[in-house]
Amino acid sequence: MFIPISFKIPNRLSNDQFHFEVLRSEFCELDYEAVMSSKERLRHVFAKNDEWPESDMSFEFNKNDLIMHENEFNNREAFAYAVFNPGKDNYIGCVYIRPTEQENYDCEVYLWVKDSAVFLDESLFETVDNWLQKEWPFKQRAYPGRTITWKEWEQ
Repeated sequence: MFIPISFKIPNRLSNDQFHFEVLRSEFCELDYEAVMSSKERLRHVFAKNDEWPESDMSFEFNKNDLIMHENEFNNREAFAYAVFNPGKDNYIGCVYIRPTEQENYDCEVYLWVKDSAVFLDESLFETVDNWLQKEWPFKQRAYPGRTITWKEWEQ
């Protein structure tokens, strides 16, 4: 089991810099704009050379992705959050917490910010890692492509 049934999954996180909400289809317009405005950099977030997002990714495809993430969250299979700047109501990216097949880790975590907010990337990473250490039941968190090279991750 990825998450113990007794664990109450956080629906949000708020601090001085960020506000997280469960990633839902209602964020599709904001998400689509963020993804498409940053597609070149995002192709290195989930794999060394990913094809997502494709240059011609449709709005409908993106909406279906968000519906899938929301369903995974509701089924306790994986957890995706939309990231906003507080006070500005500005959608800046996402955080994904997923089960892993790697033996030495409890989960794998991916996060991104759109190009116009890239200066917040390191702060978001620190916020997410601290949150996972304090609020979640994961002892060993993997951040492929960030704290673990893609080469090491693929071995």
